[in-house]
This record gives sequence, structure tokens and C-alpha cells, in this order.
Amino acid sequence: MRTTTLIAYASLIGAVSAIVVPEARSSSTIDDTALLNYALTFENLENALYSGALSSFSQDDFVNDGLPTWSRGRFEQISAHEQTIVGLLSSTVGSSAMQACDYSFPYTSPSSFTELAELISGVTVAAYLGAAQYITNKDFLTTAASVLSTKARHAAWIAAPVNKHNAWSGAFDTPLSLNAAYTLAAQYITGCPSSNPSLPVSTYPSLTIANASAGQAAAVTAANNVTTEGQYVAFFSGLSTTFVQVQGGQVVIPSGSMGISYAVLTNSNSTADDSTITAGVAVVQIDFNSNGIRE
Repeated sequence: MRTTTLIAYASLIGAVSAIVVPEARSSSTIDDTALLNYALTFENLENALYSGALSSFSQDDFVNDGLPTWSRGRFEQISAHEQTIVGLLSSTVGSSAMQACDYSFPYTSPSSFTELAELISGVTVAAYLGAAQYITNKDFLTTAASVLSTKARHAAWIAAPVNKHNAWSGAFDTPLSLNAAYTLAAQYITGCPSSNPSLPVSTYPSLTIANASAGQAAAVTAANNVTTEGQYVAFFSGLSTTFVQVQGGQVVIPSGSMGISYAVLTNSNSTADDSTITAGVAVVQIDFNSNGIRE
């Protein structure tokens, strides 16, 4: 059973002070070019994550940290995939393509890298799912679907054989809105080239849900002095959303929670979108065993 936000995860391995959420230069235009650059934001992030870890840790480092002997080789293949995807998206967009930013990843060992890779790869899958509705060019949609299916394979492999977690949370993956997914990714971006195009996104104040367990109360806090009391936490899981009111600084985790869900704070008990969300996004993971029983 694990619960975290990407910032909270960083604090577990001692690097939270290096994490900065940049202010998004928001654009209201959601067209195919903007969506490709949105995808490039995640691809550049993952490209930097994998290439940086592989340059930092040797095969012996992976094995000595208790990871499977074959794991580093597979990560080399994933890293090569990321380079290929970045190249394809960049060439498609052309001169206005989103360039790589500066990043700060809080891993300190191969195993902490694989935990972080599991989180970020899952967020990227959720980002592609959420953005699919806006794509108008059918060729772009087919390409995005091809990339998405490969990235879901990456995420499942990292979660299951490498980290010994669950490869899925249920029958459906969870889509995240542009702002929600970007809020999670942006926590690892410390700065970007001034020439980069603006994106149709903005970030939320961070949300933390501590020590979550299905059916149990967990403490809720939000950054920027955002009040949590009396508001609602919306839990996104698959294609379903569950709203639970915050009372006494705590929220009861939905009793049926299994695997990964994403949570935001909202002032509505029935709507969780950019007009109602006041903080987010917390990543809640409740593990279950091979028989589908929560651990």
C-alpha cells in the first residue's frame, strides 16, 4: 500500500528542495500543434529521466540494488524508444517544436529510479488518454494511439516484473485532463527555454493525501493556504470518479480502491474540472496481490 504525490515521493528520497513547479505560460488554443507539443513535454521529460538514470547507474549498480539482471537492458530499450518518439514528434511539429527543459529527478539509486519511472510512465499514459479527445487529424490520432499502447507496455513492465507492483488497476486506464497531467509532470521541470511555445495548460497547488488505506481516513493538506475542510476529494479511477467530503482534515479513501487512482480537491460534490478544482494532483496507490486482494 502506497500513497504519494510526486512532491511527497521526492521527500521520501531527500530531494524535495530541488523540485520547482514552473508557472505555465498558458495558451487558450488547443489545436493539433499544441497537443503535439504537449505530448513532447512528457516525452522530453521521460527521455531525460531514462537517459540520466542509465548514465548514472551501471549494470552492477542495478544488480547490487536487488533489481533483476535483465532490467537495465530493458530500460536501455525504453530509453531508445523515448529518443525515437521525441524525434518523430519534433520532426512533425518542425521549427516550433517544444525543446527539452531542465529537470530535477529525485532518485538516488536504481531502485528509487524504477519507482519514479513507474509513477511518471503511468502519468504519461493518463496524459495521452486525456488529450486524445482534442486531436482532429486522424493520422496524428493513429500515431498517438500507437505511442500510447507502447507506453502502457512500458508502464506495466516497470510496475510488475521490476517493482513487483500491479500492472493494472482495473479494466480501464485513467485519463487525466491537460492541467492535471501537466501539474504532475511540471514538478520535475526546473526551467525551460524562453523560445518554447506556450501550452494550453496551467498548474494546480499541490495536494497531499498521507497514509491512505482503502476504506480508512487519511490526512489531506493543500499548498498555497488552500482550505481543504468542507471541500471534496475527487478520486479518478478508470472511467469513474468518486467524491468524498473532507471532514476534520481527513478524507475516507473509497473502500473499493485498488491500484492507482488520482485525486484532486474540488469545491463541488459532483464536478471535478478546471472550474472547480482547487488543488491536486495526489497519486494514491493501494497494492493488491495476484488474487485481486488488497495488501
